[in-house]
Amino acid sequence: MQTFSITDTGRTRNANQDYVFCEENAIGSFPNLFIVADGMGGHNAGDTASRMCVEEVVSQIEKSTKVTPIGIFEHAVAVANEKVYQASMSDAALEGMGTTIVATVVLGDTAYIINVGDSRLYAYKDKLRQVTIDHSLVEEMVQSGKIQKEDMRTHPNKNIITRALGTNGSVKADCFEIEVSEGDVLLLCSDGLSNMLEDDRIQEIIEMYKDDMKAAGECLVKEANEAGGKDNISVVLVHI
Repeated sequence: MQTFSITDTGRTRNANQDYVFCEENAIGSFPNLFIVADGMGGHNAGDTASRMCVEEVVSQIEKSTKVTPIGIFEHAVAVANEKVYQASMSDAALEGMGTTIVATVVLGDTAYIINVGDSRLYAYKDKLRQVTIDHSLVEEMVQSGKIQKEDMRTHPNKNIITRALGTNGSVKADCFEIEVSEGDVLLLCSDGLSNMLEDDRIQEIIEMYKDDMKAAGECLVKEANEAGGKDNISVVLVHI
């Protein structure tokens, strides 16, 4: 397994509210763990939410007694949601904060995935495909036929998410299982990448640097910045 993670403030934001975690070694019963979180909220609330979320998810996975990967993920996300929510309720400076999360663990020939919000996981085999489904207003518009999938990136409401971790006392996460095999690449990213680059270009970059995840990640961030860099950009790449 070859992995690489990178996060960048982008060209228009003053602070980076994204937080990434990339670990090829065991975390609790997980042999590896990869996470991207994209915080939201004024001042330092967004970066507090994403950091707190990731740290709590990692902590819960380290000590989890749950048996199944999805069970471990769901419990960890539920506890992290409660922690972020309680912090936002008890500190006026953190009021209303929340975060997205997308996380995966690769166990043998299966990747287990959990997500809340619009940070994404893509899987590349012979072609790039989006595995997670955005919890966003524009995704709902696509599903209802109001706009086309290709119009999501440029729609004026593309940043409105319909589900986030920490904004309510409970949260519903989506979970996925996909088969993986040698040579596959998993990409976790915040919307600072997916809103700046089309999926076809992301695929081209992964194919170009398939044996060098560091070069692939740095190129993705560079091109997202060249396309405008309108948000924080975070990338985690996992080459099986």
